[in-house]
Amino acid sequence: MSAPPIVDAPSRAARATVLAAAMLTIMAPAVIAPSLPAMREVFADVPGSDVLVRLVLTITSLAIGLSAPLAGIIADRAGRKPVLVGSLALYAVAGVAGYFVDSLGVLLVTRAVLGIAVGGVMTAVGATVTDWFEGPKRASFLGLQQAFAGIGGVVFLPLAGALAATGWRAPFWIYAASAAILPFAVLMLRETPRHTTSGAHDRPRGRVSKPIIGIYLLAFLVTLAFYMAPTQLPFLLTELGSGPAVVGAVVAATTLSSVVGALLFPTLRNRWSTGVLTAGSIGLLGTGWVLVGTTTTVAQVLAGLLVGGFGLGVAVPNLNLRLGDLTSPADRGRVLSGLVTGIFLGQFLSPLVLQPLIDVAGIGGAFLWTGITMTAGAALAVPLNRQGVRP
Repeated sequence: MSAPPIVDAPSRAARATVLAAAMLTIMAPAVIAPSLPAMREVFADVPGSDVLVRLVLTITSLAIGLSAPLAGIIADRAGRKPVLVGSLALYAVAGVAGYFVDSLGVLLVTRAVLGIAVGGVMTAVGATVTDWFEGPKRASFLGLQQAFAGIGGVVFLPLAGALAATGWRAPFWIYAASAAILPFAVLMLRETPRHTTSGAHDRPRGRVSKPIIGIYLLAFLVTLAFYMAPTQLPFLLTELGSGPAVVGAVVAATTLSSVVGALLFPTLRNRWSTGVLTAGSIGLLGTGWVLVGTTTTVAQVLAGLLVGGFGLGVAVPNLNLRLGDLTSPADRGRVLSGLVTGIFLGQFLSPLVLQPLIDVAGIGGAFLWTGITMTAGAALAVPLNRQGVRP
């Protein structure tokens, strides 16, 4: 068994670069959410446009989910920095390309390529952070990483809503932000030694344990429910008489509260076990969706999103931390890419899986029953965690 490598603390510039890159990840598919109603009108003559327009948003998530494992393998073999630098460049090109296309089919292709870029960015960022830190410092920085991912939504989604009010194409220029981060990634980042250490990491290379698979599945189900916000809320809020700017601001509220949850995650982690935090965060998300599902006002939608977003802000770094603890440094890119896959496949499948429920119960009813299911599941899970309070 080899001794742990001596790793220099990352510079402030390197940490800032990684956090800036994190801002581009979770919000990437949802940037065009305020444009969906107008886009549906523009492409109304295309067969199946009602579903295809929603896929313009979610196909990015599918591409992220499918490409992330390859990005993880490359990150483990070639390094985190090459994956991050190449993905940032592709992100800018593919993202802005959506502004210039006139065909719905071509637009779907550019959105898929954007997804490949996001998968690379997210995998490289997650692996880099877990390489840099151990123990409480890792929990703290993972919370900070998730907070910045949420801040990206807080900054860019209202901007997208304002731009969408001037034309449905305008929000695609937001993806050019990646080009501003790219030079810093080239100049400020360096590779961190990755060697397997003793202890829990002494397991055969390439093996994925049942707990890891369980984390993947949980991430998939949580985001399947959560992604109702950008895919369904624009239409629910339109029924309530709201315009694109209001849609962008209200959806951004979800990420605003997720920032608060992520920033509080290290403190909560010091008090509660992983199991209790998982159940509690899912319960909060479910409660928020019950509020949205019973609403007749925009204010109540906002309240539900604030509650649900806080739950998501705790859930993601909690799952990420658990995976980092279960994984050897040499396999970290590959294993963490599975979390990215679970998250974004959940995003992609969300409108498809939930459409039958929407057909029966309506958009509000779908939020209500999804929220009830999550809240009940979380309540049943809490008693199973016998060591809920950390010493």
